[in-house]
Amino acid sequence: MSDATLSIADDAPETNTGRGPKLTLVLEGERPTSGSLAMDLARIDSILLGRGAKRDTERGSDPKKAERTLTVRVPDGRMSTNHARMRRLHGTWMVEDLGSKNGSAKNGVTFTAPTPLADGDILEVGHTFFLFRSDAPRGPILDLDSTRLRPARPEQATFDLGLAQQFEAVERVAKSLLAMLILGESGTGKELAARAIHELSGRKGNFVPVNCGALPESLVESELFGAKKGAFTGADRDRQGFIPAAQDGTLFLDELGELPLAAQAALLRVLQERVVTPVGATAAMPVDFRLVAATNRDLTADVSAKQFRGDLLARVSGFVLRLPPIRERREDLGILIAALLERIAGADAQKARISPSAARLLMTHAWPYNVRELEKALETAWVLAEDGRIEARHLPDAVRNPQPIERAPRRASSMGTSSPKPLSAEDEAQKVELLALLETHGGNLSAVSRATGKARMQIHRWLKRFDIDPSKYRE
Repeated sequence: MSDATLSIADDAPETNTGRGPKLTLVLEGERPTSGSLAMDLARIDSILLGRGAKRDTERGSDPKKAERTLTVRVPDGRMSTNHARMRRLHGTWMVEDLGSKNGSAKNGVTFTAPTPLADGDILEVGHTFFLFRSDAPRGPILDLDSTRLRPARPEQATFDLGLAQQFEAVERVAKSLLAMLILGESGTGKELAARAIHELSGRKGNFVPVNCGALPESLVESELFGAKKGAFTGADRDRQGFIPAAQDGTLFLDELGELPLAAQAALLRVLQERVVTPVGATAAMPVDFRLVAATNRDLTADVSAKQFRGDLLARVSGFVLRLPPIRERREDLGILIAALLERIAGADAQKARISPSAARLLMTHAWPYNVRELEKALETAWVLAEDGRIEARHLPDAVRNPQPIERAPRRASSMGTSSPKPLSAEDEAQKVELLALLETHGGNLSAVSRATGKARMQIHRWLKRFDIDPSKYRE
């Protein structure tokens, strides 16, 4: 495997642009701190998955079958030497078990015969978990091991090219005075990103975090700007506000959208004039601080609803960092698990093992509360684990009863304006298999009927249900 890394790794061997299929080795159950491996499949026809002395990849070709090949080896004792094979068939990827000792599964269901793969499918091969993407952004490295990523900070390691580019931009912008806005759902790591920005900035002052949603509305301005003794009932001494406390440092305003309109106007004046007047004071004092704000709200919609000032939004949006939820970056789940285990267990993290049933739950849970929820789940499991082996019973109830992974909505049928009902995972697999057979047999329904062992009437029912026009596959 190439030792090249980029800025997400440096020294890329070739430039790959556009989109294409991708396979990511997300998690090795027996080595959960070993990181992950992302593989570009755009120029590959056949993939062999099997056991090896170390994790490695080898690209080649099979002249007899006119196939471009990829061999993936993993030091997984539950894997057979030649465990499973993936093959591209008329644009559709199929996977089959090669008679392995411990079997293979797709989305938790075992299989032996060739089975079609759909975007987002999870393959369990031995004790190793892979994620298949049918259409993903292509990067500069064909086979990229997460251990070779070179982020500015460890928590910024990612296979998500868009997010990696944002982190690279953050590193450049951090040393400026540009205000920054971090967007993301609850638990995506907004405060962690803000602390990283402060450390990268080189500012000598403090990092001052403020939860705007927790500020009493009647005391917001005194909390932010400070107050003089006697300014209001209960002000029995001078009080330094959060903004003066951030002098020469970074002020982090979390849940910015919860700030009352009156306080928004006052904050805007501070940002424009770079001075602050404590409540009850007659003279303004100059302030020098870096503002980083965060929210999980749609501030643009709030501006339209007159719940947030548009001029303040413009002022705080000098640079915008968007942190995606885990469900949109499942390729990074193994990277996150490794980093969190090392944070939780320290040097003992190398002893960690995750049983197949526990790993299956971690891979399929929707993680509605994102990295925060994942961290708490691993903390709980690590405390309960015996000899470092995490079993399904050690995980919280919410993870043991996982919510289904959200999939992108299907497009409305071209035959009408109403949207069809979402297909189940089983129906999606049936549709993919039907499309592959139509391509293989050039739209010949009799041949498809013979291949499936189903009557032509059933084939017609599937075509109607899945809104497929077989004539498109006929020469």
